Amino acid sequence: MNHSSIESPTFEESPVSSAGMYEDELKKFNWNLIALEILLFGIGIWNLISATGVQDKSLGLYKTQLLWFGIGMCLTVVILLMHYSIFSRLAYFIYFANLVLLGAVLFFGKSSLGAKRWIGVGAFRIQPSEFMKLSMVICLAKYFELDQNVGGYTIKDLVLPALLVGLPSGLIMLQPDLGTALIILLTFVSMMLFLKIQTRTLITIAVCAMVCLPAVYKFGLKPYQRQRLVSFLDPTADPKGSGYNSIQSMIAVGSGQLLGKGYKKGTQSHLNFLPEHHTDFIFSVFSEEHGFVGCVILLVMYLVFMLNGVSVAYQSNDKFGVLLALGIMSVFFWHIFVNMGMVMGVLPIVGVPLPFLSYGGSSLITSVLSVAILTNIANKKFMF
Repeated sequence: MNHSSIESPTFEESPVSSAGMYEDELKKFNWNLIALEILLFGIGIWNLISATGVQDKSLGLYKTQLLWFGIGMCLTVVILLMHYSIFSRLAYFIYFANLVLLGAVLFFGKSSLGAKRWIGVGAFRIQPSEFMKLSMVICLAKYFELDQNVGGYTIKDLVLPALLVGLPSGLIMLQPDLGTALIILLTFVSMMLFLKIQTRTLITIAVCAMVCLPAVYKFGLKPYQRQRLVSFLDPTADPKGSGYNSIQSMIAVGSGQLLGKGYKKGTQSHLNFLPEHHTDFIFSVFSEEHGFVGCVILLVMYLVFMLNGVSVAYQSNDKFGVLLALGIMSVFFWHIFVNMGMVMGVLPIVGVPLPFLSYGGSSLITSVLSVAILTNIANKKFMF
């Protein structure tokens, strides 16, 4: 009897293409903040070319800004390859390393326009106070991640975090740099309001702040800083001195009217009436050339950027990620709010750059790194 050999059926597994796996991952990846960052930076470079088109033919500040952005994007790739929890482990090291740099500025820093804010060798300079904003947020997120307070924070509970904020703020004020110190303090307040603080504590802090304001005004501010506050209330009191910047900025913003004067046709910047028009007053240049309509479009872009950042915090599943994202978005919000308010004459001039638009390497890299961390949280929020 012939036995026919029975062959067991074979099943071939179709190999899953690694390229397909990566393609699926890329489809799920949240690119929103990076895309908005690139869009805002593109507008910033376009605007910077116009702002420096007359007196900067040889220097090419926009090329330097492109270089800093390229460095920032390289660092972004590195950050996206790791998990954001690494910042929790390194939080205090990052904070104290930045604190050392702030101390070094006072002894070895390079002076410019009456302020000592930069350290570096040759043409390469960094501004540690800019990096301190991000370092402070990481440090506070770490501190409150470990804290298990359930009954609401009291004055006693806030002493240590207040010292963590007060120490770098004091060093920055000595440079002097009122704008950066103000942003750090406002960010700290924003993060504290998110946490559960007893009502009695909030009232006590508010009363103490009101009582201390006169002393801070008299002894904590430099004479020119006090004069800026006076000029804010009445710029025409000293139109050729402390009120000059504010007056010229308001003229630039107002002269743009509905549609603006056109690209590279702004007279305030191109005729050098507007000071620091490539840094602190870059929004004045944009307003003059693109008018009310252009400003509304820019504001909508910033609003979409802010909403995406807040969404990252809202969707994060751990306390450190939530606090880190909220702190970073607070820094962005106060930069945008203070800068635009300053150039429109509704806030005192304190020297705060506009994210992605103002010229400045340290400020730009800090903003790019902040977006990288937010993108990391957005895409790895469910990883442990």
